[in-house]
Amino acid sequence: MSNIAKSDKIYLDYASTTPIDEEILGEMVQYFSPVYSNPSSMYESGRKAKEVVENTRAKVANIINSSPDEIIFTGSGTESDNLAILGIARAYRAYGNHIIISAVEHKAVLASAKALENEGFTVSILPVDIFGTIDIRACMKLIRRETILISIMYANNEIGTIEPIEALTELIKNERAKYNSIFPFIHTDACQAAGYLTLNVEDLGVDLMTLNSSKIYGPKGVGILYKKNPRFKIEWTSRKPPTK
Repeated sequence: MSNIAKSDKIYLDYASTTPIDEEILGEMVQYFSPVYSNPSSMYESGRKAKEVVENTRAKVANIINSSPDEIIFTGSGTESDNLAILGIARAYRAYGNHIIISAVEHKAVLASAKALENEGFTVSILPVDIFGTIDIRACMKLIRRETILISIMYANNEIGTIEPIEALTELIKNERAKYNSIFPFIHTDACQAAGYLTLNVEDLGVDLMTLNSSKIYGPKGVGILYKKNPRFKIEWTSRKPPTK
């Protein structure tokens, strides 16, 4: 057994998760009690809870330069990734069945892509160089008429590589304009980028972005999905025919 006292231990896995900040914890305590009501309820305490949720949504939107109605609260970064990948693909499968992801995505994205393959989607894996960086031109060559979604992680959770998201989205915008199309949508997992890189969605040019509060001294079990246009559809359930 180690002789190091518990208080002397040094935690070195902040890239995985961080402890909750005391100021944030202090802010949260009041929402366990006395402001604990269901925010969907009609009575006064419920309306107060609803106001807190919407004020928080507005604060998050302000940080990433979006509108509050473009913020979806989720239970984690993984749930946000799942909702983005599965939700967009399933909602727009009538327009195409092809998605592109990088070879170094988080398991939440890789597993979602695998699930879509089982539903008949085609997934192209974009390779990276020895530094974990994608080749934008190679990505553009993978795009087909059927491509509806591209997911590229903003900052890698294992080796810290920062991907050229802005440069990629600029090329995609030009491609969309050429064909007068909304496809492909661009998603980025920005969980590891929060606190270090810009999260301004207008500058990044993404359509969907995943964030996770536990990476930035917030509570576990809280994530968000930014969805650029509230009118864009997300379909959570699979329409794959049941197996016999």
